[in-house]
Amino acid sequence: MKYLLPRVAIFAFAGLTMNAGTFAAAAPASAAPASPAPASAAPASGTPADPALAAIVADPRRTAAFAARDSVRHPGQELSFFGLNSKMTVVELWPGGGYWTEILAPYLAKGGGTYYVALNAPGDANEDKGVARWRARIAGQKDRVGTIHETVLGPANFDIAPPGSADLVLTFRNLHNWMDGGYADEALTAAFKALKPGGILGIEEHRGRDDKPQDSKARDGYVRQDYAVAQARKAGFVLVGSSEINANPKDTKDWVDGVWTLPPALSQGDKDRDRYIAVGEADNFVLKFQKPALNGQKGS
Repeated sequence: MKYLLPRVAIFAFAGLTMNAGTFAAAAPASAAPASPAPASAAPASGTPADPALAAIVADPRRTAAFAARDSVRHPGQELSFFGLNSKMTVVELWPGGGYWTEILAPYLAKGGGTYYVALNAPGDANEDKGVARWRARIAGQKDRVGTIHETVLGPANFDIAPPGSADLVLTFRNLHNWMDGGYADEALTAAFKALKPGGILGIEEHRGRDDKPQDSKARDGYVRQDYAVAQARKAGFVLVGSSEINANPKDTKDWVDGVWTLPPALSQGDKDRDRYIAVGEADNFVLKFQKPALNGQKGS
């Protein structure tokens, strides 16, 4: 498997049984990839509604390389779109290098919330190194991150938080890894199990072309948006919103090394580097799902 950063993070669901062939192209192969219209939209710019969240995003103690990517990742706006508030119980799946941890952990610590991080299951050398780097980075920020409850997500390890305890489960650019590993269904089911009735699952992922069938292993790092929606529905979720906040129409999704050709990975080194930098980070969808409420009651 390949990762944009030290490996860590991913998700999807659906009420349908599908395979890669289900998503055959309707448009000619040469057609430009289309971007589905959002069910609901997040603001494309501006600051998050909660001043406390905006302050955390602007904190100069964040890793400089992370903060430099805010203009394309829109962390405050995306978390606001998912409905984050500081008193929630939040689970982040596969936190990678810690981009989101450096925002979520201090925000929830200050507001009285609870933060779970489901790390990669041990056993893969690259993943183990990524987890070690994440722990080292967070250990250097103990004065601001508060308590982080560590769990594990991976083959035979899907207890990411106590059942029915979470208000919000988040995964950023990880679904393709779980598809490659053959346990995307289990990962999404774990999210459903951890959430309260009415709780929210937020998924960000590299959006694949809708004029090509979905590779069930997502080996180029891209996932068709309709495929992700179907997978989430299969796990029991309902799609309640989508955002184009991280869309990038320059991404043609036909790169020599898949999504890793583009920033931040830039897998080709100096070859055509300026071209790839000009394209920018991949086109990403942002989807908001809900676990159906019981008796009309929604989770907080």
